[in-house]
Amino acid sequence: MSNEAANVAILKDAYRQWHESKGGSVEQLLSICDPSINWDSIPRGAAPLEFAKQYNGREVLQGYFSQLLADWEMIRYTIDEYVAQGDVVFARGSCAWTNRKTGKVADTPKVDFWRFRDGKAVEFYEYFDTAHVAAAAT
Repeated sequence: MSNEAANVAILKDAYRQWHESKGGSVEQLLSICDPSINWDSIPRGAAPLEFAKQYNGREVLQGYFSQLLADWEMIRYTIDEYVAQGDVVFARGSCAWTNRKTGKVADTPKVDFWRFRDGKAVEFYEYFDTAHVAAAAT
């Protein structure tokens, strides 16, 4: 199996578990990350999406998931397409979450960028409709 195929297989399993567990597979997601992962998000911590910011390292990344799951309840997280080249994988799909405070639903397209080294994710950047998600949070 090529590195590209192996990286896609890692992500397919991780996203499947993430969706099926409705966010309960945080430890599994963390396990595919290198200890020095650089994790970032398009809102860059802007209110009301403070959790969606840059995290340097797997240990502090737990904060992203803790705040996400405290504020939002997953409805679905579906990845429909993977594009891999070299050590990079783009995952494209959509997700829907209910904000626990407002009761509003954010249903948005989702694109995740992943970079792998030796079978572990070393870089992640997520793209989604930040205006729609922020509106659901307020």
